[in-house]
Amino acid sequence: MSGVGQGNPAVVGLAGFGLTTLLLQFHNLGWCGTGVIFCTAMMLGGGAQIIAGFQEFKCGNNFGYSAFTVYGAFWLALGLIWLISDLQAAAIPGIGSHLKITGHDIGMFLVGFTLYTLIMWFAAMRVHGMMAFTFTTLLIGFIGLDLVFLAGMKSILTLTAIVLIVCALSAWYMMAHVIYLSVFGKDILPVGKPWIGAAPDPAPALKDAHA
Repeated sequence: MSGVGQGNPAVVGLAGFGLTTLLLQFHNLGWCGTGVIFCTAMMLGGGAQIIAGFQEFKCGNNFGYSAFTVYGAFWLALGLIWLISDLQAAAIPGIGSHLKITGHDIGMFLVGFTLYTLIMWFAAMRVHGMMAFTFTTLLIGFIGLDLVFLAGMKSILTLTAIVLIVCALSAWYMMAHVIYLSVFGKDILPVGKPWIGAAPDPAPALKDAHA
């Protein structure tokens, strides 16, 4: 159709991030196994998010480009970690000691993404209120997982899972904000003002959503 603006890739990226994060917390709460999370992480949390990230690149949105691509890669990497761990547990030939993965290794993997999230958290506070809130809960969640894997504080896993469920639902709120804005032509789900400074000029993708 002529005259139709470009879609906002954030609606796919936020959907993938939110759903996969939600399912992982269901596992951390003991509500489901890892098989379904592995499949979702490969296809939606990983694949779909990375595609959304590349689309954000075309829109000139460096924040979305970095976030969706890196967190998409996070889910792909986590899925591979689970796969290698299962193969090692089953004593599959060819999975040598050089690929051995321990709980401490996973903890250090999470620390790396915690530091990345900290960098993105400062930027998120300049986007809008809901983005800042989402990254705040994500940062707290990563710190909680760091403590679980590196300090053995398994007692905080349930609390960490709850925080990350809030994070996932916050991502979906932002997804719904963009979709409803496009469908209904008005801001039904406001995202709030930035926590730091005046609101920056909208990224190209966000401009399309408001068109």
